[in-house]
Amino acid sequence: MSREPDTLSDETRGAPLRVLLIEDSPLIRRSLVEAIDASGTLQVAAWADTADDAIALLNGGQFDAVIVDLQLKHGSGVPVLAHLQRDGLIDTTFAAVLTNHALPAYRARCEQYGVRHFYDKSFEFDRVIDALHDYARSRRSGPA
Repeated sequence: MSREPDTLSDETRGAPLRVLLIEDSPLIRRSLVEAIDASGTLQVAAWADTADDAIALLNGGQFDAVIVDLQLKHGSGVPVLAHLQRDGLIDTTFAAVLTNHALPAYRARCEQYGVRHFYDKSFEFDRVIDALHDYARSRRSGPA
């Protein structure tokens, strides 16, 4: 199940950066939404719990950041990473993997898709939020 992207213009200066959250656990998703939305500089604009729903949202909306869980309700988040790379979004979108499967082999595979932010849910939950805030700050301080 997913929430559709908001239809408001994101070009408005000061608008929160739009985050697509791909996470199948309602508890973790709720915690991430609360943490991301709390600052006012970021907003979970949509979420998906399957790769197919996430790809449909990516095709139909514009997002500044994407957080992907590797193990989803039906399948894997890897097709989402492949989609981001294939469509050139991996270079223009903050893409992070937040997973319970933080083994070196998974990290290496994600890096092959261009992912530069890879976090273990069990130990680095706060780090992905910090990285998102750093990204939002860098976007806001960039050229107008």
